[in-house]
Amino acid sequence: MDIAALREKHPEHWRTAAAIRTLTLDAVAAANSGHSGMPMGMADVATVLFGKHATFDPKAPDWADRDRFILSVGHGSMLLYSVLHLTGYDEVPLEEIKNFRQWGSKTAGHPESEYLAGVETTTGPLGQGIANSVGFAIAEEMLRAKYGRKIVDHYTWVMAGDGCLMEGVSQEAIALAGMQKLSKLIVFFDDNGITIDGKVSIADVTDQAKRFEASGWHVQSIDGHDPEAIDAAIEAAKADDRPSMIACKTHIALGSSAQDTAKGHGALTDAKLIADTKAAYGWEHGPFEIPADVKSTWEKMGERGAKAHAEWKERFAELSERKQAEFERAFARETPKALASKIRSFKKQAVEEAKSVATRKSSEMALGVINPVMTETVGGSADLTGSNNTKSGDMEVFGPDNRKGRYIHYGIREHGMAAVMNGISLHGGLRPYGGTFMAFTDYARGAMRLSSLMHQPVVYVMTHDSIGLGEDGPTHQPVEHLSMLRATPNTYVFRPADTVETAEAWEIALSTADRPSVLALSRQNLAPVRTEHKTKNLSQQGAYVLREAGEKRRAILMASGSEVEIAVKAREILEAEGIGVRVVSVPCMELFAAQDEAYRKRVLPAGPVRVAVEAGVRQSWDRLLLGERGREQKAGFVGMEGFGASAPAETLYKEFGITAEAVAEKVKSLL
Repeated sequence: MDIAALREKHPEHWRTAAAIRTLTLDAVAAANSGHSGMPMGMADVATVLFGKHATFDPKAPDWADRDRFILSVGHGSMLLYSVLHLTGYDEVPLEEIKNFRQWGSKTAGHPESEYLAGVETTTGPLGQGIANSVGFAIAEEMLRAKYGRKIVDHYTWVMAGDGCLMEGVSQEAIALAGMQKLSKLIVFFDDNGITIDGKVSIADVTDQAKRFEASGWHVQSIDGHDPEAIDAAIEAAKADDRPSMIACKTHIALGSSAQDTAKGHGALTDAKLIADTKAAYGWEHGPFEIPADVKSTWEKMGERGAKAHAEWKERFAELSERKQAEFERAFARETPKALASKIRSFKKQAVEEAKSVATRKSSEMALGVINPVMTETVGGSADLTGSNNTKSGDMEVFGPDNRKGRYIHYGIREHGMAAVMNGISLHGGLRPYGGTFMAFTDYARGAMRLSSLMHQPVVYVMTHDSIGLGEDGPTHQPVEHLSMLRATPNTYVFRPADTVETAEAWEIALSTADRPSVLALSRQNLAPVRTEHKTKNLSQQGAYVLREAGEKRRAILMASGSEVEIAVKAREILEAEGIGVRVVSVPCMELFAAQDEAYRKRVLPAGPVRVAVEAGVRQSWDRLLLGERGREQKAGFVGMEGFGASAPAETLYKEFGITAEAVAEKVKSLL
């Protein structure tokens, strides 16, 4: 690569882009860790994008109609941090660049959206960013249809690398984007041909341009170091009615002795290499030193967005007060005032009707009340709409011909669905939920973990939650999944026992702004266990006394979901024998753990034997079974020790010993 020719042909552009490259070299050297190569290779693309096309306001980083920039190749974080610093984001002074990857710094090794304004999504696991971007673009289309082009009209820009495109979730995402014709989504593919292990060709021979074309995208291939070619490609992408992929042929670690090698992917910290590279750039300034004229050029890029933001504010003020309030409420993640009363009325009706209903159906019934009043909800399913019961009657299907639709057919793409929902949530103004079978949380796991890490209130509707799904057998019968999800920090896992608890779980999930919720719902009908109407949301306490002992209390039965009715029946057996039993429903362990100690002790006092009942593995129950202080507590568990089998649900519960009689025997064996 002839660096001198590049410098000579586009001298002003070269100096502007060199600021990204040299800040990257200095920050990685100071940290003695990081990834230098990608920012050095894609600096030209970033310079053209932010200099001529992206609309953003560094002084108002959360402005609703800003363009969104997503660095899917999260290891190249110094490119993003450099741009944020150079364009004038207050949270990224030079000191933050100098503290790259250090304790307490906002410039983490991989970008984290929770801690730094200007970072739209947490990227690091490759493929997640490009999949999130499809959600951002869907959200933009939906909100533009709802509020009009004067209020919502922006682009989603993405930088993705070979690694992002090798990850399977990328295909799930780009196929959905192509089908949906998301024309405001533009992806720059950093086509440098290098991975950590060496050349891409040692592991992959995919023609990425043809792959995107086959998925319905507009595709271009350019020299990623030619600013004129980059600019022209962006203009062409903006003019097309399809999502666009621009393959940018670049040189990783441009200008260094590590250029075009696997070494160039990682941390370039050798002092001589850095000095030689800066000399090749014609950069005669000290570490972390940006000359005033270059910094001024970047700051003018940031200032350009202030005018666009001010003009948007004027247009927003022209909306009716009702529309403005609705917009601001949705972006603030506040529920409508009517939601609580609607849920209370729904619960009262459920108690009065006292029907045996599968909780997946209870969920559908609750959504029929929720969605008409909470119009920012966006539903969907991974090709299981009729099984997950996620589409309420008021919802139209979102598609290229109906941007006002609020229901998305994600196709058989569980991981893609979860990642896209993260993008919808991160965009703001909408509250996504999506369904699949509980066993397929395995497929969605990568994105579900990031929902928790990013504090995004995505709702996962996971039906067919146990061996109770029956004949489909162990491939579809989750046994370890509840414990796996409960082990995930910052996640609410709800397993409601009947229609009332299901409605309460929905109310909590939609009133929560800082974490995802999982609703584990049954395929089989469940008898109502809440037989007296309470206006209070009892599930908010995580666990509560459902039935008190009639005789002297000698045992406490704990259960969730479909096993609560089994615990209630076991209590009847034991009470008939003179053994006093309290039944505690545990719809959400995380919420129970958050209650004060006095309440937890009232619900689970020391003394009586404890037995937990759940058609899953024991692991997540031990804290409640054995007590929080490590004291010996007579306790037992009735549930699964291995995988399920293919048979009718009634047979499975009997054969695996999850019955009222088995629970009663377990209690008696402990007394």
